[in-house]
Amino acid sequence: MTATIERNTTARTIAPVAETETTRQRAARYLWAGTRIALGWIFLWAFLDKAFGLGYATEAKNAWINGGSPTKGFLTFGAVGPFKGIYNDIAGATWADWLFMIGLAGIGVALMLGIGMRIAAAAGALLLVLMWTAVLPPENNPFMDDHLIYAAVLAGLALVGAENTFGLGRAWGNLPIVRKYGWLK
Repeated sequence: MTATIERNTTARTIAPVAETETTRQRAARYLWAGTRIALGWIFLWAFLDKAFGLGYATEAKNAWINGGSPTKGFLTFGAVGPFKGIYNDIAGATWADWLFMIGLAGIGVALMLGIGMRIAAAAGALLLVLMWTAVLPPENNPFMDDHLIYAAVLAGLALVGAENTFGLGRAWGNLPIVRKYGWLK
């Protein structure tokens, strides 16, 4: 980016004028940051409810810490469509439970803190698309549902640098390992 040059006619000097953020740009930055945090909370809350059975989507008796499976119920009874058999086969598998729960927690924490946005966005989008394939076709539309919208929002969050407002994105991006391996950003 180049700075705009302004002539100061009284002192006859040339001084660079700093580019300033407009109100609209600031509002957009805050909106994207708020969206990042809200979406992070959706993932983190799903993890907490399934892990501890907080009584919203998961009863305490079915909590992961009480021996319940976070994937068994939905993948056994909720999966429909062309991939139903695949999802029924992995329902309740230990590896599927662990991957699902690590994914929910990791994506949620990364989004809330504003770190690892590229990984969080890619992993979150993959998880959401897999959840979308479990309910094909969606109940109220031939193909579109909230899972695909959230996946697109995750891509947008990674593209606009939403981690830098109300997040640790700048500090994270300056870590030597993150500078060396840009995909960690």
